[in-house]
Amino acid sequence: MRILLVSDLHYTLPQLDWVVRAAPSYDLVVLAGDHLDVASPVSLDAQSVVLLRYFSLMNPGQSLVLASGNHDLTGADRHGERAALWLTESRRAGVFMDGDSLTIGETLITICPWWDGPAGRAAVDMQLATDARRRPARWVWIYHWPPLGSPTCWTGKREYGDADVAAWIASHRPDFVLTGHVHEPPFKPAGAWADRMGSTWVFNAGRQIGPVPAHIVIDLGAGTAAWRSMMGEEALELAAERAPARSVF
Repeated sequence: MRILLVSDLHYTLPQLDWVVRAAPSYDLVVLAGDHLDVASPVSLDAQSVVLLRYFSLMNPGQSLVLASGNHDLTGADRHGERAALWLTESRRAGVFMDGDSLTIGETLITICPWWDGPAGRAAVDMQLATDARRRPARWVWIYHWPPLGSPTCWTGKREYGDADVAAWIASHRPDFVLTGHVHEPPFKPAGAWADRMGSTWVFNAGRQIGPVPAHIVIDLGAGTAAWRSMMGEEALELAAERAPARSVF
């Protein structure tokens, strides 16, 4: 299985065009949150209409995964907490989103929403605990925010990670956590696009300008992962005990 990971497109239409063109080459396409851009002069309602059309073009014939990020929250859910209510309009065959789980071969993929309060946090906690009881040979999480304590959350000035996901990783030990949210880590010498926390690989492609998003290709068959950006390309072996030294600096 070949996985394409991108995140934080923030309504950047040329980068969305690129994902549409690239999607058919992958078995699984993961957009790990922040599809909308709250700073854009285009209204969120208009952005969501355009994005839903893009998502309809991205299904690579296998699976498309859409997780929410903090920019994607457009209204209150039944608990009164903010949620990405518009995202559910993309739900159709082959498209999976917040709260869903899917199995491809021996790989279980758990898609966690961006939560905005105690009810949302409890739902994610239960979702992970439930999937932990049925995990197959390989378990992948999609979660917008990288964990605290990892260079995948280094901004260049401070750690900006999620303590809850760090605790969940320590408790459940998934094989992979695919994230985004913090734009800078892959572009900082002390940051990283990949980190191994115990037995778990954490990935964050970061965000860049231009028509091609920074992205990560994970090839489970070949046992490799590669980060591609304007700065160049770095790769690693998934069997390695830790990420290799950075080479683009």
